[in-house]
Amino acid sequence: MATNTLGDWFATPLGQYLLEKERAYLDDVTPDIFGFNALQLGLPEFDLLRESRIANRIKLAPWGDVNVRAKCDELPIATQSIDLALLPHVLEFAEEPHAVLREVDRVMMPEGRLIIIGFNPWSLWGLRGSAGSGRHEHPWNGHFNSLLRVKDWLSLLGFDVNAGRLCCYVPPFDGEAWRKRFAFMEPAGDRWWAIGGAVYMLQAVKRVRGMRLITPAWQEKAAREKPLAAAAKRDIKPGHLKIVK
Repeated sequence: MATNTLGDWFATPLGQYLLEKERAYLDDVTPDIFGFNALQLGLPEFDLLRESRIANRIKLAPWGDVNVRAKCDELPIATQSIDLALLPHVLEFAEEPHAVLREVDRVMMPEGRLIIIGFNPWSLWGLRGSAGSGRHEHPWNGHFNSLLRVKDWLSLLGFDVNAGRLCCYVPPFDGEAWRKRFAFMEPAGDRWWAIGGAVYMLQAVKRVRGMRLITPAWQEKAAREKPLAAAAKRDIKPGHLKIVK
């Protein structure tokens, strides 16, 4: 079945199968991320932050039913204003994926959380994308970035990858009967072939090097005086008190 957009493909039976697994992961991890502003880039057809406790949730894409219509590498969003950013299959369809990540880095708060979902080229799904008959259609026409490459990009920007997983090990059969026949590969893949999941889901934290916690002045003064007082107590012994004139 030919699809014009990635959202169209996610409406197909195979797309729904994958979407269910991605939503299960997001529904599990997003409620534990707090802040004031959350941003979903791409896939405006689906509310992937539906379980987030962050009140102000923004959907941004170049098209569709969104809160903000813009390019993902030119975000009309204030610097350091986003606490949670979600990129569902954005990087593999971006002309310059690292430019998208730079923009996301700019708008994110220090210690903000980033979640990236991407197709894994080292999987049966990636094989279909590179050699399958429909490789010129969505989603197989995307440029699937390897997990190591995405981690390298994040590291260069100062993000620390702190969690993640891969999912969906069954071959990308369009027919439901065939997917059910190979359903045994799901639990087996998690245990024996973890790197072969069709999709990786990464969580990363934006670190700002050189930052330190600002404490009240009285706390800093007390912290400075405490070791001085302890040193004086050690040096002054009974009968050895010196009076300086």
